[in-house]
Amino acid sequence: MIDLHLHTSASDGDYSPPEVVTRARQAGLRTIAITDHDTVAGIAQAQRAGSDLGAEVIAGIEVTAVHEQRDVHVLGYFIDPMCEALLDFLTRQRLNRVERVREMAVRLAELGMPIDADALLAPFTLQPGRSVGRPAVARALVDAGHVPTVSAAFDALISAGRPAFVPRRGASPTEVVAVIHGAGGLASLAHPGLIRRDDIIPRLVAAGLDALEAFHSDHSPDDVVRYRTMAAQHALAVTGGSDFHGDSRHPRATLGSVTLPQDEFERFFSRVAARQPGGM
Repeated sequence: MIDLHLHTSASDGDYSPPEVVTRARQAGLRTIAITDHDTVAGIAQAQRAGSDLGAEVIAGIEVTAVHEQRDVHVLGYFIDPMCEALLDFLTRQRLNRVERVREMAVRLAELGMPIDADALLAPFTLQPGRSVGRPAVARALVDAGHVPTVSAAFDALISAGRPAFVPRRGASPTEVVAVIHGAGGLASLAHPGLIRRDDIIPRLVAAGLDALEAFHSDHSPDDVVRYRTMAAQHALAVTGGSDFHGDSRHPRATLGSVTLPQDEFERFFSRVAARQPGGM
C-alpha cells in the first residue's frame, strides 16, 4: 500500500519520523512520503528507519503558498532535501511562521487569553529545521486553560474569520511549483477539494504542475472522481494519501485509511526522470 501524505513531529505531527515509519509499516504501508510543512528536517531519520523496516520513504514536503490571502498547499516529491535554494526558501517560510505565531499571541493577549509565545517557540528555536504552525498555538491555548480542546481553539479563535486569526504571508503557488522543480522534485496540488479553488489549476498547470492529490481523507467519492477527471483533462498525474498527523483534529486521517493505487503511483513516478536536473 502507498501513502504519499504523512506528517511527523518535524512540523505538526504527533510522532517522530521513525515512529511514523514504524506505524506505517504496522498498518501495511510499503511506500510512503514524509511531507512535513515547510521543512525537510524529518526526512533523513525517516529514510533510515525505512531502510531498517523495509519501507520505501520518499523525500517530500508540503509547502504553504498564499493566494488571495488563503492557504494553498503544494506537495513536493522526490526532492533533493539538501538543495541550497530549497533550504534558503524554507528558512524564509519558517521565519514567516514564527512571526505569525507571535502576532497571534499578541491578539490572544488582547482578548484576555495570553499564551507564552517564547516557551511555545523554544523547541523550534532549539531545532531550527522544525516548522511551527497554528496547531502549536491551539495546544498552548489548551495548556493555558483558555479552551477545552485543540478543535475549540481553532473554531473559536484561530481559524479564518476568528478574532486571533492572522493571515499567512508567503510565496505564490506558482513560485512554490518552481521551487520544488528547482530541487528536482514533482509538484502536486494538495487536497484541492478542501481549498475549492479549481480556478487556479489551469494557472498552475501552465507553471508546470505535475499532479493533483485526488485521494485524501477529506475528499468525498465525488471529489476523487472530480480530480481524477480534471487531472486527465490537463495531462496531470494523480497523487494521494491520508494526511496523517496523529492528532484528534484529523480523525479520518488514519494510517492505511487512504492509499494511492499502484497504477497511479507508477504513472506519477514515470515523471521523475523528466523532472530531475539534466532530465529530458
